[in-house]
Amino acid sequence: MDGGFFSPRYSLPFNTRRLPHIFCDVVVLGAGAAGLRAAAAARDFGEVMVLAKDAGVESNTAKAQGGVASVLDGSDSFERHVEDTLAAGAGLCDEAVVRFIIGEGPAEIALLESWGLRFDRENGRISLTREGGHSHRRVAHAGGDATGRKISETMLAHVSSLAGVTIIERWFAVDVLTDPGDGSVAGVLVLRDTGDLAVLRTKAVVIASGGLGRMYRETTNPNVATGDGIAMAYRAGARLRDLEFMQFHPTSLYLPGVPRFLISEAVRGEGAVLRDASGTAFMAEYDKSADLAPRDVVSRSIQAQMKKTESTCVFLDMRGIQEVDPVARFPGIAAELGKYNLDISRDLIPVRPSAHYLIGGVECGRDGATSVPGLYACGEAASTGLHGANRLGSNSLLEALVTGRRAGEAAGLRFASVRKAGNGCHIEFSTGTREDPGLNVEDAENSVRALMWRNVGIERTASGLVEAVEKTAFWSGYVLPVPLPERRALELKNMLILARLTARNALWREETRGVHYRLDFPSRDDAKFKCSNYCEPLSGAAWNTVRGGDLARD
Repeated sequence: MDGGFFSPRYSLPFNTRRLPHIFCDVVVLGAGAAGLRAAAAARDFGEVMVLAKDAGVESNTAKAQGGVASVLDGSDSFERHVEDTLAAGAGLCDEAVVRFIIGEGPAEIALLESWGLRFDRENGRISLTREGGHSHRRVAHAGGDATGRKISETMLAHVSSLAGVTIIERWFAVDVLTDPGDGSVAGVLVLRDTGDLAVLRTKAVVIASGGLGRMYRETTNPNVATGDGIAMAYRAGARLRDLEFMQFHPTSLYLPGVPRFLISEAVRGEGAVLRDASGTAFMAEYDKSADLAPRDVVSRSIQAQMKKTESTCVFLDMRGIQEVDPVARFPGIAAELGKYNLDISRDLIPVRPSAHYLIGGVECGRDGATSVPGLYACGEAASTGLHGANRLGSNSLLEALVTGRRAGEAAGLRFASVRKAGNGCHIEFSTGTREDPGLNVEDAENSVRALMWRNVGIERTASGLVEAVEKTAFWSGYVLPVPLPERRALELKNMLILARLTARNALWREETRGVHYRLDFPSRDDAKFKCSNYCEPLSGAAWNTVRGGDLARD
């Protein structure tokens, strides 16, 4: 290698080549709520570039229906919100982080309003609803069930107008580049919308790229949620934490050939009831809170009831909602269901669980700092300690806003302390050890997604997890070395890396805790497993082994 960048981690179809260099102060990967909040905070210190690998509005934020959980009512309290969050987290929350993030909620709500967001109001005050696991009505929403889209549109409009912030759509971040001397961030390799590669020269990068729901066959996530930022951080030397904790949303629309559209938990908060194929309201059989049980309990209950009744789905009954007009309260859901001739006022809606939210991610401190100097993480891509082993509904947008601000401030301060990113240089990549055998990327991706849903889904066993580890190891052995610089192929490589790590973590955790449910270990084991589960970073030499497939057999 010459120059000062180090990226042995991807096989690309050239050896050494001078690439275009673009200098920037802070780079934010992701244009959801966390990334945009980070950009707004970082621009106080320098020029900020925000990359969205698709259209800026295509994010998990825009898909969120429920709202933002925050203490906004005098009869509620921070302490109650903290207690609810800790209870959902099943012993793995960082209480100091929980208290900090919850305490910042009202200020972030006020900020969004100052940026132009109109939360739904009743009698002059923000209207609040309740979701499963919450002891109080504390979820603020906008446009009924369009909260995420309204937040995304408002934040994009505001942040785009800020001097010093540039938002670039359809640029795909390939890898975080690091200094071979101290391992600190030195830049980002990007695949531009023109199909060519470039290097963004920076000393501060914020990973705000969301989760990895697309790693599962059944998911509520948009196509962009392939875990790219998490995989990049891992290759750059950052520690990952608690990947086994994937939250499955209990109610996504289930119709053949139709995308798994999420039907908000707030629907049950307003009085909707789950029924099986015979019309029986079954949730009280599984939990004393019935339809308002935490979503992991509801997901497992639905799974159990489908097995019991030999059905492929259950049904969400909104006909009994009394206090609000369901069409007015959930206009987005009503419109989406209307496309398939379903009327929420009179029809039973077929639903089943889908992969929804990654609770683990890139380990980071309260300021978003990871184990790599100059690399920060926030939002769903980060493991902050807020959620523990299970996320309380609508805490995710709250976390995105608060951790986005903190990570953006820290990245800006990092730039301010370093200032110069250095001179131009060559970048050297391995060409890989194998020629492209004509890999069918779509088929390989479908195989990964089917395996993860079947073996690393809502219910897990040792035999299924071992199979997942072994198969992803074998597939990695011939996929990772192949020089495929197209976006979809790079996404496949990211998913393969994370699929194996997720299965390995789930195999290690021989207990049931939060969203992680082991049929062969159905009890919680605090003596052995009341702790986080880490994926330690690998050296460049070890990544060469990964590309050869050997490490996957550990």
